[in-house]
Amino acid sequence: MKILITGSSGMLGSDLVDILSRRHEVVTSGSLDIRDLEGVMELLRETRPDAVVHAAAFTDVDCAETERDTAYQVNVLGTRNIAAAASDVGSSILYISTDYVFDGEKGEGYLEFDEPNPINFYGKTKYLGEVSVRELSEMFYIVRTSWLFGRNGRNFVRTMVELAERGHEISVVDDQYGSPTYTRDLAAAIGDLLERPAYGVYHLTNSGQCSWYEFAIDIFNELDMEVCLKPVKSHEFPRPARRPSFSVLRNYNWSMEGFKALRNYRDALRDYLKDAGFVK
Repeated sequence: MKILITGSSGMLGSDLVDILSRRHEVVTSGSLDIRDLEGVMELLRETRPDAVVHAAAFTDVDCAETERDTAYQVNVLGTRNIAAAASDVGSSILYISTDYVFDGEKGEGYLEFDEPNPINFYGKTKYLGEVSVRELSEMFYIVRTSWLFGRNGRNFVRTMVELAERGHEISVVDDQYGSPTYTRDLAAAIGDLLERPAYGVYHLTNSGQCSWYEFAIDIFNELDMEVCLKPVKSHEFPRPARRPSFSVLRNYNWSMEGFKALRNYRDALRDYLKDAGFVK
């Protein structure tokens, strides 16, 4: 297939380019501003991809609370533009969404058909992006994922290691739960999904779940580092955007389609630490 990837310089996008190009022809949106509808339409009409993987997004959850117009323009209008252009040229579209479309009140893993109810502005814009994709495309995949870590970009793992190397006492919330997900594993799974016209909504994460505090413990155990780590509650660590307390995603549709479950996040973490050079 010929696959167009937006956000190709990002943490997930860079792995998508690397992995998908081994099996398909890959083109990227380059420096195109996805808020430019005419520019998006021109690019899609020139490249005529079979599929578009839309990974470009405004992803700073806290900044989205104050930079609402920009977050809306990128995540809602930009996604609308990509979906409209993909429909115009007959391309399927795979949209990367988030666990933050849920409020975290369910108390158990979310299924694809559970009702979204985002509690921060970032989550609201990503959900509205989903709505645009559903309304404008008949050949869509919506892939919700969570707690990404990867080689190219800032992420929780890298932040924890850097803080530990500076000798800081590290406070980490222990009352928010999710499923850490390695971007290379996610990219490979997306590649498998694109090769089947099994359109719909998917939750795609590495297996297993933990709190941020437990994830930090896993990181330092793998690195054999002694760190002063302090568990705190969310209200003790206030941030501009509220986070859902339990946003674990059950990969239900993925398993119903017969795909193999992604490996446990601890195994993925071990490989990431080697790939990123933290383990010599």
